[in-house]
Amino acid sequence: MTDAPAGSGRARLAVSADVPALHALVKAAYRGDTARRGWTHEADLLGGQRTDPDELAGLVAAPGSAILMAEASGRLRGCVHVQARPDALAYLGLLSVHPDAQAGGLGRRLIAAAEHHAAHVFGASVMEMTVIRQRPELIAWYERRGYQRTGEQRPFPLDDPRCGIPTTRELAFVVLAKHIAPA
Repeated sequence: MTDAPAGSGRARLAVSADVPALHALVKAAYRGDTARRGWTHEADLLGGQRTDPDELAGLVAAPGSAILMAEASGRLRGCVHVQARPDALAYLGLLSVHPDAQAGGLGRRLIAAAEHHAAHVFGASVMEMTVIRQRPELIAWYERRGYQRTGEQRPFPLDDPRCGIPTTRELAFVVLAKHIAPA
């Protein structure tokens, strides 16, 4: 259990039994018609899957990795993955808020929970993330949360069907980073 705030309660660490619910949430938030109800989807850029249960189970079980979950009324409403990296760096990814719960501040609270976990559990002083460069509105949202472009771009795995089926070959990631307070 983590003491990082998220939602009306506390974010809790995902366990292996949570994988099916996590998979359904990520799918709903990122891909397909359900995702289009929210503003953070990738459905116009990528088809296919965003992740699979095996990958999620690996993230839940891996040392130096945590998926934080936010629930409301017994239902999973959001999650975020944080991964310890060398040199006091942590990686934030898989921020997912169910489309019916978007625009209510849960994403901000999950980011705060991930930053808290990274700093106080992993001892990180910098949080890094990658965002598809064709998502300027999402990049701007992260910038309003204190993340800054590093100037680095990374290739998108265009030919890896585990990451989705791109609608364009022009996809790439921009790298964003933020200084966070270590423990």
